[in-house]
Amino acid sequence: MRSWRRRVASSPPLLRLLLPHRKTRLLPHYLTLTLTLNSRERAPENPKSLEREREREMRVCSTQMKQAAGGANKPLSMAKSPGSEPTQEELKKRAAHRAVEQVRSGMVLGLGTGSTAAHALDRIGELLRSGQLQNIVGIPTSKKTEAHAAMAGIPLSDLAAHPTVDLSIDGADEVDPRLNLVKGRGGSLLREKMIEGASKKFVVIVDESKMVERIGGSGMAVPVEVVQFGWSLTMNRLKKLFEQGKGCVGELRKGEDGSPFVTDNGNFVVDLFFEEGISRDLNEVSDEILRITGVAEHGIFIGMATSVVVAGSDGIVVLERDEC
Repeated sequence: MRSWRRRVASSPPLLRLLLPHRKTRLLPHYLTLTLTLNSRERAPENPKSLEREREREMRVCSTQMKQAAGGANKPLSMAKSPGSEPTQEELKKRAAHRAVEQVRSGMVLGLGTGSTAAHALDRIGELLRSGQLQNIVGIPTSKKTEAHAAMAGIPLSDLAAHPTVDLSIDGADEVDPRLNLVKGRGGSLLREKMIEGASKKFVVIVDESKMVERIGGSGMAVPVEVVQFGWSLTMNRLKKLFEQGKGCVGELRKGEDGSPFVTDNGNFVVDLFFEEGISRDLNEVSDEILRITGVAEHGIFIGMATSVVVAGSDGIVVLERDEC
């Protein structure tokens, strides 16, 4: 324990932010945290020790991360270092490339949808063309991803031919301290949940802005896919679920032309907005939403992610679900 405390005290700002120094032994253990530092953070004296310096593993729990956040609705931001800051797109690319390191030849891959997942598709395509990866089969989570993957040269299939997926890589709109997610702001939540739910491993890739204390706490949409028939009735029933407390605002998602957005499955999307996020038990909320006739699926992914790769200006943090 003493050596552990010394490691925390001498660690870079990002690790100290996520790991408070006091009473750690009294807290439960939900996650494993792996930190990869940028080379500018510390230059090891012995080149052979580079990998040991670049990666450190420690146990961190959701309570510690909540304390680090400092508030119910604040994103879990990472400490900043002096110098030029990477753009959000650069951070997404770093996270995606780190996740692709887990891909092995012969795997069946779930291919995510969105701007962050697109970087993973491009990287997988590069590795296939160079011969570093072979015999990969991808299952796309959307028609957009299907087209992108085909252009990248990734062979494609579906769940009928491959009901078990080795690894899925996808982005997320929010990640809470227990690795629960909000997904589907791109409109592909139903297919994403089907494919990622069939995966042995589900790796989520995000930049640091997506880390929140509470699901819905960013003030952005929590999407629900609904059938077109009677959508307004379905939306009103959804809003009634959250009449207690601060409640929520529900809106039918519109496309760029002002007409209702239609998913790849021919459904509409109702976006729910919460002033202070969802404070109730997420499993109960999930069950109540799915019991409403007309709901196809919602964008709350509970306990599905096996790890989350978070890219920040100080490096990459990998949060892994810990079963011990």
